[in-house]
Amino acid sequence: MTDEPLVRVDGLTKRYPVATGFLSRNNSFIHAVDGVSFELAQGESFGLVGESGCGKTTTGKLLVKLTDPTEGSIFFNEDGDATDIAKLKGRDLKRFRRRAQMIFQDPYESMNPRRTIFDTVAEPLSVQKVGGPMERLERVSEILELVGLTPPRTFLFRYPHELSGGQRQRIAIARALVIDPTFVVADEPTSMLDVSIRTGIMGLMESLADRLGVTYLYITHDLAVARYMCNRIAVMYLGKIVETGETEEVLHNPLHPYTKALLSAVPIPDPGQKRKVVEISGGVSMPIDPLPRCRFYDRCPVATDRCRDDDHPSLEDMGSGHMAACYNI
Repeated sequence: MTDEPLVRVDGLTKRYPVATGFLSRNNSFIHAVDGVSFELAQGESFGLVGESGCGKTTTGKLLVKLTDPTEGSIFFNEDGDATDIAKLKGRDLKRFRRRAQMIFQDPYESMNPRRTIFDTVAEPLSVQKVGGPMERLERVSEILELVGLTPPRTFLFRYPHELSGGQRQRIAIARALVIDPTFVVADEPTSMLDVSIRTGIMGLMESLADRLGVTYLYITHDLAVARYMCNRIAVMYLGKIVETGETEEVLHNPLHPYTKALLSAVPIPDPGQKRKVVEISGGVSMPIDPLPRCRFYDRCPVATDRCRDDDHPSLEDMGSGHMAACYNI
């Protein structure tokens, strides 16, 4: 790793208008991502953790420019030159696509059923005009072998429906890595797979990161997966990061009430061991025009009048880079 971060996110915000009628104006917005800031060092794996609907996937799509931010900046550092990808267009955007890719959650929906495995994996090479037909065949065969689909010739001209879920996800990983990106967003790549093959996929991704020098933004709702895959994690709630730090530090010493609630919900395999349950009320609400107060106020067991009356707290360093956004720590 170098001292200069590969990705630096500053005040990233994404709002979606809420349609209220055919002729009415859109005066309400869903605040999917709201003022998020963090950095990814080169070669590290950074995890976004939280319940469904908290803004993790939207953040990932923003970082590879599959959608445009409403506000904020995303600086991508390549060869010492940091570029705000939120402003990229045309050739510059196409060049950025060679450096950043995404692995999607559902291996059954992320591939065209009418295209062969070779066509699927070779598509990024074709779009970027990398090599000729024989060079692409050689590169696709090489990456299939790298992700554990051997011998490659038995997979090249098969179709997605002929493969298992685990094999399809290996194809998705191969497609993302075939053009040698430096940054990959992995959106819950194991959540749709059988438990028996999740560890194999996670081990594969970890070994490929070490071998190819890939930096991951790993999106997951599973704290066990985050612990296995990530050097650092950030806990998101309703579009805000509420806690971040080294993975082991956050999991062993959670500071924010929401992080404590997430950890208390994780089952313990030892029936003789007890864990204090953190009680929170209700469920995740839709972030439509949220009040400026703390996003966790309505569910928080330790909320005070300050949490209701003041703006959402900013992330504060509690020591050793462990940061939390809470007035009551």
